[in-house]
Amino acid sequence: MVSVNFISPIKNSMKALYNSVPSHVVSKQNILSGVEYIGRKWTSPQQRVAMGATAIVLQPIIDYNNKNVDDKTKKVSVARTVAKILVGTATGFVVRYLCIKGIKTCSVPFKDIPETTKPLVKKIKTFFTPKNMQRGNEDALEQYRNAMGTLLSLNVMLFTNFLIDAPLTKLLTNSIIKHHIDNKTDKEEAKK
Repeated sequence: MVSVNFISPIKNSMKALYNSVPSHVVSKQNILSGVEYIGRKWTSPQQRVAMGATAIVLQPIIDYNNKNVDDKTKKVSVARTVAKILVGTATGFVVRYLCIKGIKTCSVPFKDIPETTKPLVKKIKTFFTPKNMQRGNEDALEQYRNAMGTLLSLNVMLFTNFLIDAPLTKLLTNSIIKHHIDNKTDKEEAKK
């Protein structure tokens, strides 16, 4: 068990950090409602797409402007980065989405299962249903499903990273290099 003496300095440091951040009031109601919507409705698949979109805009520029390497290395680095981002975003989105849908299928509230349902089907449909779930608390059930689906997807992605992401990234990187970098280099050399 962690003693209170250990937690207290951490708590005080966090409080001081929080208090040091200047407060800012956003007056536009539509901005606030947009932020609230994103906070409530965006689950890990949408967050993965947002991270991928940010990465595809920023990371290739950073790689291309690396002054410590030659031009050919820059281009190959950009190709590899673009391939990693595209494949990682696509597989990350699909795996997260399917895991959340799978958890949703296996967490049907007990009250929503008809009495005529076969015992095995009932067991599968309620396998992840929380036992102490109260009626009328659909928002909490949705948050539970999203969290469980995200946890499941993190475990699934331990395998998909090696079985799907790595081979597809290599394939896409080689394709980009072959079609865009090598062809362009050949055309430039032919002009000389």
